[in-house]
Amino acid sequence: MYKASRVSKHQKIRKKIIGTKDKPRLAVFRSGQHIYAQIIDDSQSKTLVAASDLKENGTKKERALKVGKSLAERALKHKITVVVFDRGGFLYQGRIAEIAKGAREGGLKF
Repeated sequence: MYKASRVSKHQKIRKKIIGTKDKPRLAVFRSGQHIYAQIIDDSQSKTLVAASDLKENGTKKERALKVGKSLAERALKHKITVVVFDRGGFLYQGRIAEIAKGAREGGLKF
């Protein structure tokens, strides 16, 4: 039931949040053990930058913070500085908030 609720929330969010070439979308997905983040240009349906915590160590929150920072570093190499944050229907707390914090510390603006 929780998954269906999150998916319907995400569909409502995606109606309003669209990534463009100038301002791509930072999409976050959180599973039970891992967290994934992508910067996507929806106009071309293309993933520009991606990061995950599959090879990171530490607690889940520490890994999420590292993912946010590494995503921001990779984005800056591709000259991406401004993004739209898409939390994927998840509540903005815990690991989702840590990814956002890491991305901001890494230099992204949203």
